[in-house]
Amino acid sequence: MQKIVINRCHGGFSLSDEAMKLYGKLAGWTLVAEIDKYGFTNFYRDSVGDGNYFGNHNIERDDPLLVQVLEQLGSKADGRYAKLKVVEVPDGVCWTLEEYDGLEWVAETHRTWS
Repeated sequence: MQKIVINRCHGGFSLSDEAMKLYGKLAGWTLVAEIDKYGFTNFYRDSVGDGNYFGNHNIERDDPLLVQVLEQLGSKADGRYAKLKVVEVPDGVCWTLEEYDGLEWVAETHRTWS
């Protein structure tokens, strides 16, 4: 089975600071945190700089380290306005993420025409 991380509430996918730090540790990186003027934490690999920015959107949803973070932290991995869940999809299924207003589900990829 393939494991995929999705967001199960309106708002959108995001990881908590604790989850980001654990992901970096599991990946063997040194993540540097910087709080911006709005109170949000931005993470950078090795040093603060635009070329080193590392955010939630840089992680594939089927990344084994991301799945490990979710399984280890549970709800502590949820970012602002997120309720994350690991779903299992049979091996070999070509999938895509679908969403409405931040609420996500996994759908089997199929053909469409317009």
